[in-house]
Amino acid sequence: MPETSYAPSALDRSATFYVAGHRGLVGSAIWRRLEDEGFSNLVGRSSSELDLKDRGAVFDLFAAEKPRYVALAAAKVGGILANNTYPVDFLSENLRIQTNVMDAALEHGVERLLFLGSSCIYPKLAPQPLKEEYLLTGHLEPTNDAYAIAKIAGILQVQAVRRQYGLPWISAMPTNLYGPGDNFSPTGSHVLPALIRRYEEARLSGAESVTNWGTGSPLREFLHVDDMAQACLYLLENYDGPEQVNVGVGTDVTIKELAHTVADAVGFQGSIKWDTTKPDGTPRKLMDVSKLTALGWKASIGLDEGIRSTVEWFREHQDDFRK
Repeated sequence: MPETSYAPSALDRSATFYVAGHRGLVGSAIWRRLEDEGFSNLVGRSSSELDLKDRGAVFDLFAAEKPRYVALAAAKVGGILANNTYPVDFLSENLRIQTNVMDAALEHGVERLLFLGSSCIYPKLAPQPLKEEYLLTGHLEPTNDAYAIAKIAGILQVQAVRRQYGLPWISAMPTNLYGPGDNFSPTGSHVLPALIRRYEEARLSGAESVTNWGTGSPLREFLHVDDMAQACLYLLENYDGPEQVNVGVGTDVTIKELAHTVADAVGFQGSIKWDTTKPDGTPRKLMDVSKLTALGWKASIGLDEGIRSTVEWFREHQDDFRK
């Protein structure tokens, strides 16, 4: 069957829309966005209700709900420490989740599917900013290569479905995300939520200093998850093509700058130190967002504003994280 000739247009607000991973950082933001946009038949299952690694259960869900649209935001995620410590888990679990959902979606003729990847799919030393065409042109960052390989497999599965079955499925690759619903675990979180929790706890305890991993020199780009959710719906309604689309803001900051911004946002007055015996990870991961910009979309939430609102959300929910 030839490549899809689908013409993107407004999605049917009354159609069944399944958000896989609707309780996670990205999935919950997509769910909020869809509700705000008037989608009236959203489907979601928590991990306790449906184990996406259970192939039979996933197929049963699709048979029962028959979604027309799917956002595949479910994934096992974590920071440098988690990825480096449990590579088997990150590879195996993500491959099973993706394959089960996409195979079930294919069997039940899902019209539009959006697969969400990660900026870590690009080679460690690729030129900056990272263009979509750099995929599979070099070696990956060793500390998260297992997770990256799983996400690359997801992109290729979307492309394969397009080639073999002509369905207009697409992939989006977000930069580092943060915001309401993030993982603030001391061992499993990404850098920004980890810093928020660390500095807030230091402020509350009256600590004189906070020590962070690495040198603070790596550059990172951060996108508020509500912007990401808006971009996801925008792509579903305005883009159709086999190549993944980068989603970011197009600018970055050093981890050291980020740490000071977070410290200011939480009101921490102590000193900031760096443990240079710990790994830095990839030196830089700035996304080239010219493709998305050309489609007519750009982020609207600034980093300072986004961090302050995330700190407020964390403070409102921090008792939940201590349970």
